[in-house]
Amino acid sequence: MLLLIAAGCGTPASAPAIDEESVESGVLAVLMEQVGAWNAGDIEGFMKGYWNSPELRFASEGSVREGWQETLDRYRKTYPDRATMGQLRFDEIDVRALAADKALVLGRWRLQREADEPNGLFTLILEVKDGEWRVVHDHTSSAPVPVVDAGDESPATETQ
Repeated sequence: MLLLIAAGCGTPASAPAIDEESVESGVLAVLMEQVGAWNAGDIEGFMKGYWNSPELRFASEGSVREGWQETLDRYRKTYPDRATMGQLRFDEIDVRALAADKALVLGRWRLQREADEPNGLFTLILEVKDGEWRVVHDHTSSAPVPVVDAGDESPATETQ
């Protein structure tokens, strides 16, 4: 019995080489399209970067949303107009190819608005779906917002 088990435990087939430049350029193209759509006030265009599936996962504000439509509804509710949307910027983007059709992305987001500049971090998993790179999992967090008390010169922090 031991001999049969050992015979079935050969060396795994070597994985195909990953063209990391191709993965990175495909992923960055999606992110830049999203920034362009957002900055044009087009939430539906921004959502084209997400996998249009009930299996899409979006985690933020301490909860997980399932599905493309629920994610779109959350964006529409949170950002009802151009002033709230502000101008989006992604910084410190780190794309890590996991396979030829899968990538992990770490980065920082920032909204420039008239009254404030909310920002935070994101972790995305993108996969090729129907020949296109799409976000299948998004975990976004917000940095604490400084709060200044009129009677205190040192700012405190509060989360969004």
